[in-house]
Amino acid sequence: MNVLWTADALVEATGGRPHGQLPPAGIGGISIDSRTLRPGDAFFAIKGESMDGHDFATAAVKAGAGVLVVAESKLPALGRLTAPLIVVPDVLVALEKAGRAARERSRAKIVAVTGSAGKTSTKEALRHVLSAVGTVHASDKSFNNHWGVPLTLARLPQDCDFGIFEIGMNHPGEIRSLVKMVRPHVTIVTLIAAAHLGHFRNLDDIARAKAEIFEGLEPGGAALLNRDDQRYGLLAKLAKAQRVTRILGFGEDARADFRLLDCTLAADSSTIRARIGDTEVAARIGAPGRHVVQNALAVLGAASLVGADIGKVAEALGGIEAEQGRGRRYRLALPGGAFTLIDESYNANPASMQAAMALLATTPVEAGGRRIAVLGDMLELGSHSAELHAALAEPVKKSGADLVLLAGTEMKALADALPKGLAAEYRADAESLKAVLLDAVRPGDAVMIKSSKGIGFSRLVDALIAQYPAQAGQQKPA
Repeated sequence: MNVLWTADALVEATGGRPHGQLPPAGIGGISIDSRTLRPGDAFFAIKGESMDGHDFATAAVKAGAGVLVVAESKLPALGRLTAPLIVVPDVLVALEKAGRAARERSRAKIVAVTGSAGKTSTKEALRHVLSAVGTVHASDKSFNNHWGVPLTLARLPQDCDFGIFEIGMNHPGEIRSLVKMVRPHVTIVTLIAAAHLGHFRNLDDIARAKAEIFEGLEPGGAALLNRDDQRYGLLAKLAKAQRVTRILGFGEDARADFRLLDCTLAADSSTIRARIGDTEVAARIGAPGRHVVQNALAVLGAASLVGADIGKVAEALGGIEAEQGRGRRYRLALPGGAFTLIDESYNANPASMQAAMALLATTPVEAGGRRIAVLGDMLELGSHSAELHAALAEPVKKSGADLVLLAGTEMKALADALPKGLAAEYRADAESLKAVLLDAVRPGDAVMIKSSKGIGFSRLVDALIAQYPAQAGQQKPA
C-alpha cells in the first residue's frame, strides 16, 4: 500500500482526536463512499443533503477502512465499531482541513479549471497530456463542488508533479472558498455561456462569479482566458482587480498568446497548428469537434505555463479520448450494418448544444443513413429557458439533422420552433421517447444524444447499447 497520510499527520491535519489504535502502516487513500472504498482508506463520514455517511460506517469497516473520521455527536451510536476513529466536531470541515494541509505540503504545480462548458474535458485532457511529462493528480469525475474539491485536495500525494482541479458553481460565492483552498498557479476559464442562467441576471453576472477563481491565484500566477469569448475583456478586468499581473489568452484571435493558426476537423479527430508562446507546434487531437480544439489550446497554454515540455504534451494530445456522456462514440450493429452513437448525455447548455450540433454536422453517415439529433432539456435556465430552447432551431437546422427526437418540458419550445418540413417527434420524457428512438435507428445513421444530466437521457444511451451489440471488432461498451 502506498501511504498517502500517516495516521498522526491526518489527526493533526483534521484537528481531531484519535479513538482506538490508529493504523501504524498509515492510510492509503481518502474515501467518502463505502462502495468504492479500498482497504486501508480513511472513511470520512460526511453528511450530505440526502444521506449521512455515518449510516454507512459499518459498511466502510466491512470494506476494510483503516480509520473512520466521524462527528463527535455520533460517537455514542458508533461505540460498537471495532475500527479506529478520528473524532471531529464536523466531518466536512475536517475534510477541508485535510485538503488545506495536503495543499500546504505539496510541491506540485497546480492548475484550476472553471467555465460554463468544457471544464471536465479540459481537466481530463490536462491529466492525460501532463502524464507524459510527470506524475499527475486530478479531480475524479466531476468532483468540483463543496465536498468534491476538498476531497480531491485531501487525496493529493505529497510528491506529485502536477495537480489539476475542476471548480464549478451554481450560484455566486461558491468558487471563492474553493479556490482559496486550491491556491492554483494557473487558472483557466474555458468559456462564459448560459449555464445556470436561472440563478443569474445575465452572462456578465456569470462571468463575475467565474472570476472568483482569480481570488485564490498564487502570487505571480497566471490567468488563462478564452480570447475568442465575448467576456474576455470583462474577465481580464476582473483579474486585474484581483492584482493578477499575468493574464494570457488562448484562441483564434490574433492577439491570443496561445493561438490557433490552422485546424482541420475530421470525423474522429482534429489536426491543428498553433503558436504556443514563441513555439509553433503541430498536433493531432484524438477527440473530434471544434470545441475540443479550443480546449486543447487551453491545455497547451496551461502546460506551457507550468513548464512542461510542449513537444511531448502536443504529441500526447493524440491519445485524448472523449469521456462517457461527453462525446464518447460507439459503433453498434443492427441487421444490415451499423450506426454511430455519440453520447453527450451528461450536460447541456446553449453553448454545448451548439457545439454538439456542429459535431453532428461533421459526423459522416453511410449510404442510406441519416443524422439524428436526440435532445433533452437544458436545466437551470430560469425565465430564459423557453427563449433559449427555441433558439436551438437554427443550430439544429445547420447540423443537417434528418430527424429530431425531443423530450422534456422545456424542449416543447424547440419542438414548436423547428421548421415545418423537418421530421421531428416530441415526447414528454426520456422514458416515453425510448421506444421511438429504438425503432428509429437504421444502418448508416449517426445518432447524437444530448441533454442535461437530470433529464435522464443516459438511459437512452444505455437502451441503445443494450439493444444493439457492438460492431464486430469493437469492444462492448461498459
